[in-house]
Amino acid sequence: MKSLFKIILFVCLMAPAVLFAQEADSLVSLEGVEFTEESVSPDTLAQVPADLVFSESAPDTVSKDSTAATSGEIAPAGGGEEKQSMWGIFIAGLLGGFAAFIMPCIFPMVPLTVSFFTKKSGSRAKAISQALLYGLFIIVIYVALGMLITIVFGSDALNALSTNGVFNFIFFLILVIFAASFFGAFEMTLPSSFVNKIDAKSDKGGLLGLFFMAFSLALVSFSCTGPIIGTLLVEAASKGERLGPAIGMLGFSIALAIPFVIFAVFPSMMKAMPKSGGWLNSVKVVLGFLELALALKFLSNVDLAYHWNWLDREVFLALWIVIFGLMGLYLIGKISFSHDSPLAYMSVPRTFFAIVVFAFVMYMIPGMWGAPLKSISAFLPPSATQDFDLSVANLGAAPAASHGTGKTKKYHEIFHERGTPKGFDPYYDYEEGLAAAKELNKPVLIDFTGWNCVNCRKMEANVWTDPKVASLLRDEFVMIELFVDDRTELKPEEQYVSTYSGKKINTIGKKNSDFQASTFNSNSQPLYAIVGTDGKLLLPPSGADYDVTSYAAYLLRGIEAFKSK
Repeated sequence: MKSLFKIILFVCLMAPAVLFAQEADSLVSLEGVEFTEESVSPDTLAQVPADLVFSESAPDTVSKDSTAATSGEIAPAGGGEEKQSMWGIFIAGLLGGFAAFIMPCIFPMVPLTVSFFTKKSGSRAKAISQALLYGLFIIVIYVALGMLITIVFGSDALNALSTNGVFNFIFFLILVIFAASFFGAFEMTLPSSFVNKIDAKSDKGGLLGLFFMAFSLALVSFSCTGPIIGTLLVEAASKGERLGPAIGMLGFSIALAIPFVIFAVFPSMMKAMPKSGGWLNSVKVVLGFLELALALKFLSNVDLAYHWNWLDREVFLALWIVIFGLMGLYLIGKISFSHDSPLAYMSVPRTFFAIVVFAFVMYMIPGMWGAPLKSISAFLPPSATQDFDLSVANLGAAPAASHGTGKTKKYHEIFHERGTPKGFDPYYDYEEGLAAAKELNKPVLIDFTGWNCVNCRKMEANVWTDPKVASLLRDEFVMIELFVDDRTELKPEEQYVSTYSGKKINTIGKKNSDFQASTFNSNSQPLYAIVGTDGKLLLPPSGADYDVTSYAAYLLRGIEAFKSK
């Protein structure tokens, strides 16, 4: 089921034309156009294939070569998540492209562009072929932009950008500027001389003329599409995927090109299109609110990684409640911006859209007192940053902060109060946690996580909060939580040069990331590895699994594998 947040985002990006169409005076009609509660039976453990349990002769660590050797049996951790991430980037690009199409800089250009194809081509077949080429050139131009980003920065740089505090803060500022642009503070434009030169070349005939027509569209519409493209590229770069920017631009350009081609093939459909009006600016303003909400996510990433303690969970929620509350007031006409047309009446679609936004605001309010808000948990700071949390009682008391010697756990003061879900008290150093596992004779669950890991937050809020899973984690395992993007400096005597990557390891995050990559041949989070007291894997590592029953079964298989040794 899609989360409420995703539904609102989808409505905001896909439906503005319908929602605001009835408000413009010059519009024409648009008509025509379980999670199961059953416990996992121990009998199911007998069905676990024998080759899923590592033998006692397995090496202490899984090297890159040894993992590759077993690739026929064990899928590389995080592979499925990477595909999902790429699909997510592509879909975000599609939504951005459809949103860009109904921007004031593009939507009014549709009749003029289609008229060029239908009146100057001479025949219907030629008009269709020219429209297809025009659409193809739009795709080529924007995909080339995405590829240029990848070539300039490289995959390694993109991955570094995704967790770099400085760049996350820059992304935050960029998105705030984009939001201000959509609110009407200023327009982002390219040099007029450059735009005019490209536009002049579009008068040439043949393929070259069509290419420059598409290029002119990209340049002339930059004041509207620039913030959308910039947001999309920032989001793609934050995922750390090598082809993320290109995939995002592919989705964006396809969504932008399709309407031009369709209207050129079926020009009569333009009669059902709403004419330009004040509703176009309303679309921009709504997107401006969404840009502002997204910007806070990047600021939160920096706040968590550098321990600024600015954006606790309730502060983040308070800002989102205000932002979406203002969006709702804007929709019902209680506030307006400089470029808005007077709202004479509330249309039915706009009313329903306002109801959805206000309902979302009401949904977030209980989160101020610790409600899990599972549908948007991936976007929020960790629940541990919540100062006043009434939901902790549901998870029971966490174990003591100290181990058998009475000494406080290493790094406890850094991670426990802001990173660990309430109700749990894991170790934050691998060697210390492994020593505790030997003392308690329990298997170890290593949780490779990160401050900026949205899938980690989703797992913690949607799966770990389940009483069955929480009980298994607290009572049957020694948990070790390793943050791979923390910027806390290691003591000088703890710093070293990695034999795996050859890079200097000088922070806690780099140490944990190097351990994950060299031992489990993976750099995606979350990654859950169940090992014995000797550090040997008992089961293949697992990535995010949002099915409570499936994840509980994974934990039970690990317990059984430990007991059978």
